[in-house]
Amino acid sequence: MEKVKVLISKSKVQKRVVELARKISRDYKGKDLVLIGILKGAFVFLSDLARNLSIPVAIDFIQVASYGASTTSSGVIKIKKDIDLPIVGKEVLIVEDIVDYGYTMDYLLKFISHKKSKRVKICALLDKPSRRRVQVPIDYKGFTVPDKFIVGYGLDYGEKYRNLPFIGYLVQD
Repeated sequence: MEKVKVLISKSKVQKRVVELARKISRDYKGKDLVLIGILKGAFVFLSDLARNLSIPVAIDFIQVASYGASTTSSGVIKIKKDIDLPIVGKEVLIVEDIVDYGYTMDYLLKFISHKKSKRVKICALLDKPSRRRVQVPIDYKGFTVPDKFIVGYGLDYGEKYRNLPFIGYLVQD
């Protein structure tokens, strides 16, 4: 049985989300911005981020698979649900829970760019650079985290722990 230890408190997460939203609102003021959340892990972050933005945005979701029930990425990315909104000529901000190996973000940057958006950037709540295999630019970053299996605030292990209001990591009994 695993336990969860707190890594980043609920209050620190909330404070950082507000800071990111302010920066994004300034950077995209007057622009046609589409937020694309990566399902399922980024839904909590995207929801809080969007509510703290002071600019109008369109929101869509894409779902990819690379982990399955494992704790490591297979490196093979599959689109399970594509976006529905047209993004031709629009600013796109991919909203991700965690950038780990970099495979998913690298794939999505190319995939979204092929849809002829004006520009694609990344907003990631968490960055785990110690595991990076593919370098990707994270334009808006919440926190850098250690090489532990992270859960909470949308991130899961076997579909559990997404509902935790803080960011934690798993420890074995």
